Amino acid sequence: MAILHSTPEFLPHEVVVAEELIDAFLTSSTESGYRILLAETDNRVVGYVCYGETPLTEGTWDVYWIAVGRNTRGQGVGRALMQATENDIKKLQGRLVVIETSTKPDYNKTRQFYITQGYSEIAVIPDFYTVGDGKAIMIKRLNKYA
Repeated sequence: MAILHSTPEFLPHEVVVAEELIDAFLTSSTESGYRILLAETDNRVVGYVCYGETPLTEGTWDVYWIAVGRNTRGQGVGRALMQATENDIKKLQGRLVVIETSTKPDYNKTRQFYITQGYSEIAVIPDFYTVGDGKAIMIKRLNKYA
């Protein structure tokens, strides 16, 4: 939670939702539908990712949250978390990963990160979250048949 609270891009009400997903996973990891992976350095959590299978689809997964501590950004933690997430999804017969993120300027680095991980921005819905804050939808196909 400290990572989420210290990430300026995340608004307080967004952090509440992230915490709810973490709590759901911790309470009942198999029934929650969420999966969480942690990145640790020296027995300290430096990043996490939360993802899950998209309801009513075959092989489509959503990445809901990924966050890396400010002091460890740029050190490959996010890349390692994404790779581990994609490997897990592939093991579970996943074929397509979907990420939804903000179009606000302070999310430019976030969107660029996803692009460097092989994601393509396929759609933008202007003013989705609020006026001036649209939703960018990004995808990555995990196999040639997706």
